[in-house]
Amino acid sequence: MKLLVFGTAGYHPNETRDTACLMLPEQGIVLDAGSGMFRVRGEIVTSTLDIFLSHAHLDHIVGLTYLLDVLHGREMSRVTVHGEQEKLDAVRDHLFSKHLFPVDPPFESAPLMVGAAQPLAHGGQIRSFWLPHPGGSVGYRLDWDDCSMAYVTDTTASADADYVDVIRGVDLLVHECNFTDELQDQAVLTGHSHTTPVAEVAAKAEVGQLLMVHINPLATGDDPVHLGKARRIFSQTSVAHDGQVIEFGN
Repeated sequence: MKLLVFGTAGYHPNETRDTACLMLPEQGIVLDAGSGMFRVRGEIVTSTLDIFLSHAHLDHIVGLTYLLDVLHGREMSRVTVHGEQEKLDAVRDHLFSKHLFPVDPPFESAPLMVGAAQPLAHGGQIRSFWLPHPGGSVGYRLDWDDCSMAYVTDTTASADADYVDVIRGVDLLVHECNFTDELQDQAVLTGHSHTTPVAEVAAKAEVGQLLMVHINPLATGDDPVHLGKARRIFSQTSVAHDGQVIEFGN
């Protein structure tokens, strides 16, 4: 399975990273619609597009306003945005308010049944699960016959968290790591994760590989999360970058 990484920053873009957006092109699946959403246009190979939102903070939804261009000239049979009902309502009422974006959004909305598995349009299934975060967030586990992945963002990682059992054994865990351990207090205060607990989650859940996303846009240098610390706990750890292609599963 191929995962395209279109946005790896948290909060706001910087010179090298847009905000949260991942795509599974063969499946017609997009995970979050941050500022990296514009890159989806060049990778659409299906007639349907399912966009799964973790929550409705702006760095995860602003790209929904890009869809007029993303879909321009495309013959799509369906474009659906999935999320908690209150988050979908916020998108419709606020992001697409006539005062902010006075054009009807070119998609339909589908509320999640959090905790339940649902079939995917091109095979496999997806299951959503609750994540603690100010305003609420959900994570996703996606399973096919020959591979699996989980997407966990905007939460404070803990090896004792309920979601660890949900993601157990996936081939690929994409998990936010907004802060280094030195900024632990800020991570907890804002409902985000820092390096060591993220690696501990991956180790305890016995995943195949860990890809860190939602990187602090103010972090400088080539090692924004102190990767060595993470790899001492879980060796198969890497930090995502925009434009990356990840292969996982068989």
